[in-house]
Amino acid sequence: MSDSSTQVKRRFVFFCLALLTMGAILAAPLPPQIETAKGIVALTVQGKAALAVLVMVVILWITEAMPFPIAGCLGLVLLVMTKAAELKPLVQDGFGNSIVLFFIGVLIFSAAIAQTNLLKRVTTVLLYKLGHRPKAIIFCFIAVGALLSGWITDMAVAAMLMPIAVTILRDAKAEPLKSNFGRALLISCAWGPLVGGVATPAGCGPNPLTMTFLKDLAEIDFTFVDWMLLGFPAAILMVPCAWLILIRVFPIEEINLGVAEEDFVKQRAELGRLQRNEIATLLIFGLTVVLWICGTWIESWTGGVIDYLGIKFVAIACACLFFVPGINVIDWKTAEKEVSWGGIILIVTGLSIGMTIYKTGAAAWMAQVAFSKLGLLHPVLIIFAVVLGVSIMKVMFSSNTVTGIIMVPLLIALARQIDLDPVLLAIPAGITSSLAFLLVTSTPTNVIPYSSGYFTIKDMAKAGVWMTLASSACVTLSIVVMGKLFGIVSW
Repeated sequence: MSDSSTQVKRRFVFFCLALLTMGAILAAPLPPQIETAKGIVALTVQGKAALAVLVMVVILWITEAMPFPIAGCLGLVLLVMTKAAELKPLVQDGFGNSIVLFFIGVLIFSAAIAQTNLLKRVTTVLLYKLGHRPKAIIFCFIAVGALLSGWITDMAVAAMLMPIAVTILRDAKAEPLKSNFGRALLISCAWGPLVGGVATPAGCGPNPLTMTFLKDLAEIDFTFVDWMLLGFPAAILMVPCAWLILIRVFPIEEINLGVAEEDFVKQRAELGRLQRNEIATLLIFGLTVVLWICGTWIESWTGGVIDYLGIKFVAIACACLFFVPGINVIDWKTAEKEVSWGGIILIVTGLSIGMTIYKTGAAAWMAQVAFSKLGLLHPVLIIFAVVLGVSIMKVMFSSNTVTGIIMVPLLIALARQIDLDPVLLAIPAGITSSLAFLLVTSTPTNVIPYSSGYFTIKDMAKAGVWMTLASSACVTLSIVVMGKLFGIVSW
C-alpha cells in the first residue's frame, strides 16, 4: 500500500471520528447548571451545538484530516446547520471584520520586502560587524530574527536566515547531526523569529486576533502601543534566555570560521548600494511604523479631523503604496502568490467560530468547567499559569492562529465570570499562542530550519523544555511590571 493511500485512509478515519464526536455531543443531554458567585452558568442547546462543532473542527485541525482553512469553512457550515448561529451574523463576525484588511496589508508588506535585498543586507552587515565567534553568531541570529519578525512574518524571517546559517556551517565544515554549533545555530533560526513575533501586533496572527477578540467580546480598545509595551519587553527578555539555553544545552565545539568571513565581505560587496525599490520599501515601511505608533496621538492632535488611523486602516493603506506607478516595488501577480490567502480564510472563519462560542454562552460554561480554579490564585500566578498552560496546549495544535482562536474567547469569558480584567488573561494567551519551542511540527517557522538536517526533533524538544519555562517567566514578568507601570492591566 502506498504512503499516499495510507494517508488518505488515515485522514478519512479521523474525519469520521470528528463527525461521530460531534454527533455524540449533539445527542448527549444538557449538563447540570453550575452555581457561581455571580449566578447560574448553564450550557444552552445553542451553546451545546456550538461546542459540538468546535470539538469537531479542533479534531480536524489537530489531526490535519482537512486543510486548516477548509476545516474552518466546514465549521461555519455546521454552525448554521445545527442552528447554533445564523449565516449572516456568522459571516459578518469573520469575513466582515476589519482585521481582514490588516492581515492582507501585513502579508503584502512581507511579500514586498522579500522582493528586495534588504533582509540580506541587514543580516550580512550585522554578522560582519559582530565578528565570527560561534557563540556570538548564535546570539546575532536570535537577535536579528527577533528584530525582523516584529514586523515581518516569522516564517519569512526563518526562511531568510536558514540558508545563511547553512552557508556558515558548510564553510566551517560542521557536519549535520554531529555539530553542536550546527544544532544551536539552526534552532536559533527558528527561535529568534518566534521570540520577536510577540513584540508588535504585526508580528504574527494571534496578536491582532487577540486585540480583535478584546474589542468585540470585552469592549476593550487595545492599541498598537499598548501591545508593544507588553510584548516588546517580553521579546527582549527572551533573547538572552534563548541564547543561554542553546549554548548550555549544546556546548559549542571549536569551529574555524575564517573562510566564512571572506564570504561575508564578498557578499556585502556584491550587494552594492541601495536600489530604488529598497529605498521605496524603507520609506513606506517607516511611514507605516510611525502611523501605527503615533496614529492615536495624530488623531488627538487634529481634534478628530483625522480619525481613521487605526492599525488596520494604516496596514492596508500603506500596502497600496507598493503598487503606485513609479514605485512598483512588487507586482500584483507576485503578491497574489506570496500572500497566504488560506491563512486569511483560517483567521476569519476562526473569528466566526470563536464569536459564536462566546455569544451562545458555551465559552463561559467551558471556562467555568476547565479554568474556574484560576480565580483562587494570585494575579501573578494566574498570568504564569495561563502562559505555561497555553504553551503546553500549543503542542496539540499545529497552528498559532488555531491556538488563539480556541483559548482567547474562553479566557475572556472566564475573566468575566471571576471578575478579572480580561486583559490579564487574554494578552498572556495571545502572546503565548505563537511561542512554539517544543515541537518541530508546531509551526512552519520550526520546520524550515529543521529541513536543513542539522538537528533532530529530540534536539529541539530537549532545549525547548527549558525555553518554554523561561518564556513563561519572561512573559509573566513583562505583563506584571509593564502592565502595572503603564496602567494597562488592573487587578
